[in-house]
Amino acid sequence: MSNRLKKVILVIGDIIVLYCTLYLTLLVRYTQIPSLKLWMDHFYPFSIIIVIWIIIFYISELYNLSYAISNWHFFRLSLRSFIAGGVISSLFFYLVPGIKIAPKTNLLVFVIMFTFLFFLWRHFFNWSLKSYLPKDILGIIGYNNQVENLITELIQKPHLGFNISFIIIHTREGKDSLKKNKNNIPIYYDVNELKNLIIKYKASTLILASDPVKSKHLSSILFDCLPLKLNYINLSRFYEDITGKIPVDIINKVWFLENLSEGNKNIYDFTKRIFEIILSSIILLVTFPFWIIISLIIKLESKGSIFFKQLRIGQNDSQFVMIKFRTMYTNGNDYSPTEENDSRITSFGSFLRKSRIDELPQIINVLKGEMSFVGPRPERSELATELEKRIPFYNERMLVKPGITGWDQISSEYHSPSYEDSLKKLQYDLFYIKNRSVYLDISIILKTISTVLTKSGR
Repeated sequence: MSNRLKKVILVIGDIIVLYCTLYLTLLVRYTQIPSLKLWMDHFYPFSIIIVIWIIIFYISELYNLSYAISNWHFFRLSLRSFIAGGVISSLFFYLVPGIKIAPKTNLLVFVIMFTFLFFLWRHFFNWSLKSYLPKDILGIIGYNNQVENLITELIQKPHLGFNISFIIIHTREGKDSLKKNKNNIPIYYDVNELKNLIIKYKASTLILASDPVKSKHLSSILFDCLPLKLNYINLSRFYEDITGKIPVDIINKVWFLENLSEGNKNIYDFTKRIFEIILSSIILLVTFPFWIIISLIIKLESKGSIFFKQLRIGQNDSQFVMIKFRTMYTNGNDYSPTEENDSRITSFGSFLRKSRIDELPQIINVLKGEMSFVGPRPERSELATELEKRIPFYNERMLVKPGITGWDQISSEYHSPSYEDSLKKLQYDLFYIKNRSVYLDISIILKTISTVLTKSGR
């Protein structure tokens, strides 16, 4: 079962549970089977509420299969979503004119009953994935660090529905990469046994960590397995689907040529630019009075300019001056990268960072065409130059305009300017560049709103 189908089942299941909850609410509230009139009076306004709840669930990551598992993190995300849904539902019923019902008690009963039924349904779904629904049986050809990371990811998340049945290591590089078989997955060293292993383990998908183009013998063996009706997926694509990242360690220049067809993005880029001009103009007009208040507080709290300006790398290695509200003291500040609990941050600056309001002046950068709302975060010139020397394809993250927010920013990981974190950031950025679309941009913006409302910034 594909991940997309699993997400569709989750959405449909949540909708069914929401409508069943509405019916049970009316049944309990009025101690009788709801009449057609009573049902229809509640059906239309509650349908709007249900749409709102589904949107809240989406931006709260309750349809992210990596999080949609019965644990404390999922429980916390769910409760936060229920509170937000309950508050918005109350405001809807009492502020929108023309609604015939004012369900104070009904809404309370609805939220309480749905909370119970939702967790029951999701527990059943996860149990079904792990215990009942058929697994996708995987065989892996080749071995490297990304295979090791992938195995760890799949073992930690059995609800994704994948079982690794065997690994074939047929090259010296693969044998050198295997430090220790900690997961007790059967390992074989003769690629000629592939067909027998597929039949033995009933494998349905082969993950290719070894490139068959570079080995005529391997490509011939894989060709002979075609009658077994297998799915052949290269490691980089499968890793991308599971993690939302591009494995930089195993891609090459050919990957960029095959996956980044920028000529096909012309209409998307034009539409996005028109949207950004309109939206940034509206935001600037609406928020400008607050700029005056913020500026006064910044000046009163500490000496220095209102805005923090810094040279950043833009699209295709162009340079531009990025603008933010100043959040640090200027005296004795060497402007080195921010650290956790940084003493240079002012009290009001801490608030601006946590609320992400300090990013608001970047609207000017968007209007000027130097930045987008969504894209890789722009890096400092000197840091980018250093990282380009150490990380392969680091410069390619700027094939598109940098953004105020991005795929990396909603990944739930804080990434410092270190080599390791910069590598992770690049993997997220390349995923965005490859898959960017109107749908993905809207998804990132919605999830950014959720992040701003619920998480701390730095």
